[in-house]
Amino acid sequence: MTDIRPLTLAIPDTQIEDLHRRIAMTRWPEAETVDDWSQGTPLKALKALVAYWADGYDWRRCEARLNGFGQYLTQIDGLDIHFLHVRSPHSKAVPLILTHGWPGSVIEFMEAIGPLTDPVAHGGKAEDAFHVVVPSLPGYGFSGKPVEAGWGVEKIGQAWAELMRRLGYSRWFAQGGDWGAIITTTMGGQAPEGLAGIHTNMPVARPTREDYADTSPEVAEAKAAGEKYKTFDSGYSAIQSTRPQTIGYALVDSPVALAGWIYEKMWSWTDNQGSPLDALSMDAILDNVMLYWLPANGASAARLYWESFGAIGKSGPVLLPAGVSTFPREITKAPRKWAERILQNLVYWNDAPRGGHFAAWEQPQIFVEEVRKCFALMR
Repeated sequence: MTDIRPLTLAIPDTQIEDLHRRIAMTRWPEAETVDDWSQGTPLKALKALVAYWADGYDWRRCEARLNGFGQYLTQIDGLDIHFLHVRSPHSKAVPLILTHGWPGSVIEFMEAIGPLTDPVAHGGKAEDAFHVVVPSLPGYGFSGKPVEAGWGVEKIGQAWAELMRRLGYSRWFAQGGDWGAIITTTMGGQAPEGLAGIHTNMPVARPTREDYADTSPEVAEAKAAGEKYKTFDSGYSAIQSTRPQTIGYALVDSPVALAGWIYEKMWSWTDNQGSPLDALSMDAILDNVMLYWLPANGASAARLYWESFGAIGKSGPVLLPAGVSTFPREITKAPRKWAERILQNLVYWNDAPRGGHFAAWEQPQIFVEEVRKCFALMR
């Protein structure tokens, strides 16, 4: 089956009612013993988010917006892949595939799709236009859940190339952050027919022992970020890369467990002044959480860590043109010279003034400008 089938979401009311029942039945723990987020999502913050989820949040608004973009399914290697596909009205638009990561979804790119596909309507130029394809990773969103091992970053990269081929695109670009950056970099190394260049907002690097001996400020910053992540921020990845099934029971059964698991990363990884709500609205955060809750994919999404955590930083050399935009509150830091070991034809590198790990979501205008400037060098 290589056909492309339109998808119109129409989640039954019974699923929304079940969500509300589960929220109402939550057995809450006591509050944390600190006055910050250092023990995880604070009870007060999570209760406020969940209260809005139960009485104020409107899934139908998000559902209608997703349907408005144009949603599709296609089966690749036996698995349904869900994707948004928005064609530009401009004749010289270049196809672009955007890949999210965890704990994100296609929701991350919703504010960027309009400016990318129709720049003239958003104060840009027609020559910057893209046809945009935004797939949900296997086991994420409304894509199918793998029932066999093997859906790691290499296979996903191959699947994305097949998706672009099925859509009739003979020359295209790829962009991604988080797992999307790793998949996009992997695709750059695979160099499938049609891929003309890549851009990431999280540089993948392979530092050496000699690199760590460097005393320059940028290396010191990279080392400090790596140490902070390892010491304070990597518990989720240790669990998901070793026991995704175990954590999956909580994430699929309890909406509050799922929201708490994801909300903490909205705090830790966004460019904020102490609250994730400085960077993202409750509606935006819950739209994203719903793409984990409704398809019950807490376990299947976590499983990508089990599949591919060891592949991070092990991409083959990328000889295609590549670009990187760094954002100040990114989880990890990588000096350009580290990235150039993998990205051996690096034609664009820029440090954005604001934003964190979820660049397109937090700062869509800056993200769009970065994408435009990078791929203008490759058109």
